[in-house]
Amino acid sequence: MKLYSRSQLVKSSLLGVLAGVVIALASTAYFSLNTKSQENSGTSSESGKSEVSESEDTLSVSEKNMFMSGEVSSLAKTSTVSGNSSRFIEEKPVTVAKSYDSAYTQDEQQNIFVYEKCNEAVVNITTQVMGINWFLEPVVQEGGSGSGSIIDKRGYVVTNVHVISNASKINISLHDGTSYEGTVIGKDAESDIAVIKFNPPDNVTLKTIDFGDSNNLKVGQKVIAIGNPFALERTMTTGIISGLGRPIQESKNVIIRNMIQTDAAINPGNSGGPLLDTNGKMVGINTMIISNSGSSAGVGFAVPVSTARRVVDDLIKYRKVNRGILKITPVQMTSSIARYAGLSINTGILVSSVERGSSTEKSGILGGTEQVQYGSRFNPTTIYLGGDIITGIDNISVRTYADYTSALEAKRPGDTVTVTVFRNNEYKKLKVTLDGKDSQQSHENVQSETL
Repeated sequence: MKLYSRSQLVKSSLLGVLAGVVIALASTAYFSLNTKSQENSGTSSESGKSEVSESEDTLSVSEKNMFMSGEVSSLAKTSTVSGNSSRFIEEKPVTVAKSYDSAYTQDEQQNIFVYEKCNEAVVNITTQVMGINWFLEPVVQEGGSGSGSIIDKRGYVVTNVHVISNASKINISLHDGTSYEGTVIGKDAESDIAVIKFNPPDNVTLKTIDFGDSNNLKVGQKVIAIGNPFALERTMTTGIISGLGRPIQESKNVIIRNMIQTDAAINPGNSGGPLLDTNGKMVGINTMIISNSGSSAGVGFAVPVSTARRVVDDLIKYRKVNRGILKITPVQMTSSIARYAGLSINTGILVSSVERGSSTEKSGILGGTEQVQYGSRFNPTTIYLGGDIITGIDNISVRTYADYTSALEAKRPGDTVTVTVFRNNEYKKLKVTLDGKDSQQSHENVQSETL
């Protein structure tokens, strides 16, 4: 057993108390630090939750806006990762379907509107012509067919001249299957426009098509054609205006100027039918196609309604077009005439004679003086050489008779035109006042054979 002195016992007691105090302080400090760490962690967690909540509220408003506008958007939410750091996680896009008031697109509704408004005013025209059978007996034969537009409730129909050409009988079929015999009111070869009429019963109210405006048409503008191609009644095709102001030769002696070119499908049987704008108003009369095969090739032509309106008014009032003319006997210049007469030009219109007392004579146009026999040996015609040769009217070059007639197509009696003539081996310009047409001049009377 070990013995301790009094002083050693006192020292041992003090050391024990000091050690206890140190341990107590250390324990207190440890627990204090641990508590603060937990409090800081809790504050950070609450802050993260607040940020997430704010982000979710913001996205919720954005989502509502996107849903209200009908747009498709990618949604994102905020996620807390490792304390204060966060990132966006993209989710699959949500598509919101739009609702339509109609089952048709706007373009389809437009097409349907025009067809329903106008189709009942489009008629099918068929003709019968007189032919000769094997026994040289006259017989009635089926002629051509085409289309037309009812423009007046009294039964007036506008169509093309070539649709009713040589017809001994004209049949007009309406949308309801009824048919009537038509009569020719008037026709104008220079514009290929004719007006025919049928007499509907008193209890029948006809649908009509209104004339529109062709002066403000634009290339690229949508147009609609309704007609009876291949006898398929009231067929509608759509397209655009492909060109304007086209001069197209319709026949040997007729050039129609300012034609509308369209890519709307036009086939045999469409002739005479309306070319419509999107308001269902007529802007042209479908007249011809240019095609090697004879069927639609995307190049169709229509007489502008500005021409049709003027011609139709005259045909209904006077049964002819009141057009300004030069009162001359025209002869198509040829190389044979040029060689015989010793002229240096072989194109243009030779003025064989001028009607005495006419405005044409008073304006200074000169006729020929040298009488010659012109034409074939068995059917000669007397013409006069030495007169003026017309080479231009206003700004239109005149090389053929078709050029000559088309240059005067839109003129009225009393209008003044500038006529360029070749006289004594030089060109002169004359101001000429146009006369009125007393009778329908026949194109067949224009001489174009060789000497």
